[in-house]
Amino acid sequence: MEHTGSGDPARTLALLWRTQERVSRKGKPDLSVDRIVQAGIALADADGLKALSMRRVAESLGVGTMSLYTYVPGKGELIDVMVDTVQGATGRVAVEGWREHLAYVARENLALYRRHPWLLQVAPSRTVLGPQVAAKYDFELRGLEGVGLSDVEMDSVLNLVLGHVQNSARGLTAAAVTEKETGLTDQQWWDAAAPFLMTVFDPARYPVAARVGGAVGQAHQSAFSPEHSFEFGLEMILDGVDRLVAARQRETR
Repeated sequence: MEHTGSGDPARTLALLWRTQERVSRKGKPDLSVDRIVQAGIALADADGLKALSMRRVAESLGVGTMSLYTYVPGKGELIDVMVDTVQGATGRVAVEGWREHLAYVARENLALYRRHPWLLQVAPSRTVLGPQVAAKYDFELRGLEGVGLSDVEMDSVLNLVLGHVQNSARGLTAAAVTEKETGLTDQQWWDAAAPFLMTVFDPARYPVAARVGGAVGQAHQSAFSPEHSFEFGLEMILDGVDRLVAARQRETR
């Protein structure tokens, strides 16, 4: 697990906001912070964050490793800029209603994790406020503006939704990795396991588990559906926020 904010704060922020962009010298490869960051993202997308190193980034760009340090101080700073960069790819479509806005935000963030699963390998130890993170945060909060929540409640509601998205993304990613590594879908695994389970599992001893598990298996063709969990959890969260918004609006009447 990598951590955001692990590099030098001043140099990281200068990179994020491009306040000290260096220009490549004549006769040297046309390097830039953006090219290095895009190469890092491509490596992480293909092989995960464990594959990311300054050496591999340099190799993918056809330059020496030391050339990168003219632009990016180290791996910690590179990861921060990579995280900020991919945040800029989430949608910014205005939708009517705070509930619809939060649902849109949740689905955009889930899609972000699906495009870049390595984001789940980055622990947000410190929020490194780059331009893309700032723009994303501002957009996501704007849909809650004026509904009666305090500023702290607006932030808390957004974090609640994003936390649910992250947890759901972990389930989806784990399911995809398991299928890829085992070569079996969940249905195929359960089909293979069923003959043995029928000899050891007594429905009379575990009646509720047998009934509920059977219903879930029939509904999802699996013991667990990350997609259903995401949608169900999102609706429950939005219902809870709805009650909070209604309570705050009653207080101001």
